[in-house]
Amino acid sequence: MKSRQIIDQTKGNQALAHNNTVFAQLLKLVPRHEFETLANQHHQGRKLRKMTRWSQFVAMATAQLSGRTSLRDVVSNLSAQTTKLYHLGSALVSRSSLARVNEQQPYTLYEQLAGKLLAQCQTRAPRHGFRFKNKLYSLDASTIDLCLSVFPWAKFRTTKGAVKLHVGLDHDGMLPTFLSITDGKTHDITAARALQLPKSSIVVMDRGYTDYTWYNQLNSKNIFFVTRQRKNSCYRVTERRNIRKSNGLTSDQTIQLTGTKADKCPIPLRRIGFKDADTGNRYYFLTNNFKLAASTIAEIYKARWQIELFFKWIKQNLKIKSFLGTSRNAVMTQIWIAICVYLLLAYLKFASRISRSMQQILRLLQLNLFDRRDLRGLLVGNPPEPPVPQFQTRLQFS
Repeated sequence: MKSRQIIDQTKGNQALAHNNTVFAQLLKLVPRHEFETLANQHHQGRKLRKMTRWSQFVAMATAQLSGRTSLRDVVSNLSAQTTKLYHLGSALVSRSSLARVNEQQPYTLYEQLAGKLLAQCQTRAPRHGFRFKNKLYSLDASTIDLCLSVFPWAKFRTTKGAVKLHVGLDHDGMLPTFLSITDGKTHDITAARALQLPKSSIVVMDRGYTDYTWYNQLNSKNIFFVTRQRKNSCYRVTERRNIRKSNGLTSDQTIQLTGTKADKCPIPLRRIGFKDADTGNRYYFLTNNFKLAASTIAEIYKARWQIELFFKWIKQNLKIKSFLGTSRNAVMTQIWIAICVYLLLAYLKFASRISRSMQQILRLLQLNLFDRRDLRGLLVGNPPEPPVPQFQTRLQFS
């Protein structure tokens, strides 16, 4: 009876201990069959002999999650975990092979993979906090500075290089639904015009996107916009509405643009004035939405700050400011893999329904990346299982 209890207890301990590494559990969120299909579609040149695109992804994702600073650092970190690479579906890679694949194999694989992961996140993402049912997007762009002598292909100014990250942030889950990477010279409005926004959606942006022709195009497509009015804008007031000054509102008007470019946007616009009670600053918003309350329009523009927080987060927590390669393809590969990692973290947060922030989740992963413990238990704060004793034959000499 006692022996049977010991066997049952041993089996139970072994079952508890049969956790894969935290990293392996995270990578299971990547649809592997779809990854391999994309890898075959986005392959260039002869067949890879010493490594695979999956091994490249594992290595570069390790760099993102563990904060590695060089290719040598990445390879050394993986070498220390050789016995755990099998469960990642990866093999040990050399520094030269990883550098060559980063430079030569198209980054478009990870651009497409980000689209797959985004669709996966959207099924779990919470809705924005407003009462209206329209989709809400914030538009902005962030410049990533590069050293021109090291990255000569990224010429931005006379002595400066840069690439620019253009993002349309969906407020349902704060997901980068529209994302493109261009050279530093590309104007924000140029990238915005290429967006295919859904009908009845609301897009909010700052004054850098002022383009009367584009405003008119958005209106003709039944897309609402909210932006700030430029100080030198010419207009005439055609109607005034009552407001509640207790909400910080100072005016709610219907206006018609005047001046030399007024013919590019002949539609009536709504102009809303708002005074910040804390700073005393006055703001004037333009929109083509006449149904929502004026206070809601002001709150929508205030929510645009979320895209600033998005850029701040990825620059502080992921590797998109210092690069492990110097070619354009290597830089784009690293940025797109960073976006893929962000989407994996977002999916973890949505699926686990925990109150931890994205940064807290990332810190937990960094500290436990190659530990064998349950990923969900790690996120919710369960203590790790005690180590299982190793039963072995003991020789006794009398």
